This record gives sequence, C-alpha cells and structure tokens, in this order.
Amino acid sequence: MRLAGPVFEHTDTPEEWAAAVHRAGYTASNAPLDPDADDATVAAYVEAARGAGIAIAEVGAWSNPIDPDPGKAGEALEKCKRCLDLAERLGARCCVNIAGSRRRDCWDGPHPDNLTADTFDLIVRTVRDIIDAVKPRRTFYTLETMPWIFPSSVDEYVDLLRAIDRPAAAVHLDPVNLVNCPARAFRTTDLLRECFAKLGPRIRGCHAKDIILRDTLTVHLEECPPGTGMLDYPTYLRELAKLDRDTTLFIEHLPREAYTGAASHIREVARRCGLDLR
Repeated sequence: MRLAGPVFEHTDTPEEWAAAVHRAGYTASNAPLDPDADDATVAAYVEAARGAGIAIAEVGAWSNPIDPDPGKAGEALEKCKRCLDLAERLGARCCVNIAGSRRRDCWDGPHPDNLTADTFDLIVRTVRDIIDAVKPRRTFYTLETMPWIFPSSVDEYVDLLRAIDRPAAAVHLDPVNLVNCPARAFRTTDLLRECFAKLGPRIRGCHAKDIILRDTLTVHLEECPPGTGMLDYPTYLRELAKLDRDTTLFIEHLPREAYTGAASHIREVARRCGLDLR
C-alpha cells in the first residue's frame, strides 16, 4: 500500500512535481492536472510518475451531480465526465466524487431527501450516465462514503454497486465518514472489518483521518488527526495490506503543518504491525 497527501509546493514541470511528491514523503499523489490538459502534457506527467515510482491515486471530481437545480446538476455531470476522462488518460487508480446532495445551498451537506429511495435511484442514474459516457478501461468512477448521503453504510454501498451494475464503478473508502453514530464510534474495529469483507476487492482508494466522540450533548462527532481519535488504525492498515500493493491511503483535512506528524504516525503503526507501507 502507498501513502499520499497534499503537495503544497508550486511546481511548473512534471519532473518538479515528482520531486515535490517525494520531498513530501509520499509515493502516490492526486492528479496534478485539470481536465483541460492536452494529451502531450498528460503523457509527460504519466512518464514522470512512472520514472519516479509514483502512483497517480485519484482525480477529484468534487461537484454535485444530483443538485436540485437542473442547470447546476448538468454542469456537475459534465465535470464528472471530464474528470473521469482525465483519470483514464492518466491511468489513475480512480476518479472520485461524493454522490452529491439535494440541498440547494450546499453541495455536500445534509438534507431530508438525501437518504430516500428516489435519491438512491437518482444516484444510480447519474453514475451510469458518467461511466457510460466515458467508457473507461483503465480507471474507475468511485463514490466516497459519506455520513448523510448514500453510501452512508457498507450495505448501502453494496446495494449501490449492484444497482449501478457497471464494472467501472468501484469504491472509495473513507471509514471516518461512516462513523455517524456512537455505536459505530465505539466499534470501529467491527466497522473496518465489515468494510473490507464486503467491499475489499473493489476498493480503489482510501482516506486517512480520525474521529472522536466529544462529551457535548447531544451527539458531537468531530474529525481529528490520525492517531488522536477512535479509529482502529492497526486494523485499518492490516486490512489495506490485503489489497493490491498500489492501494493508496490519502491523508486529508489537516492544517498544512500537521501532515508530517500524521504521516509519521501512520508509518509507525504500519511498522509495529509489520506491514509494507511505501
């Protein structure tokens, strides 16, 4: 498995980018290009990544293709298709987005309609539309797990994949986002084992952060840096190590100065578990 995280250095060439990824301490990275990049530029970055032993982990298609505003939803759908096409040209492990939200004022926020049968069906249609437009052969379109939109549980993800019924639909796992109640917060070991037992072969990428249940009424679950919360990282890494060796764990949602410490913690957990974390 590979460790990745944001690269904050400004770079102008593929070689500078690859060197910056290594200086940050990673062997994988998110895509350094936007979908408008021409084929020659894409090829140059692919070659630089290959030469430096870097895996291009994901292309972020962050947008809301189920926006209740049809115009905004259409724009988001086109963005997703262009991002999936970029992932295909790069040979990235996946293109990742969330399913979206039915809110008009927040592309990723909670809404009463998010977890309805109609929204489930809408997500199935949008994902099929994205995949069928691009027809990827080397990459996958994935939905990041979320606390208040499908897929908000392992079984919901299984149901979505079955309903979407496309080989290019795969999994982006953020287990912290599945910790949306105290029962899961206190049983992250069981949650992680369920994730990998039911989704493991289709996981193309994962996020690394942590979560803590505060003693503030009524329920207050809060993201925190890896190692400072309740997520069972030894189990997380052991399960990840069972997947293909290029599976990427991407550290996210931290202040810039906190990434080095987070990476060190994850590497130390891997060392104690006897795992190969590149």
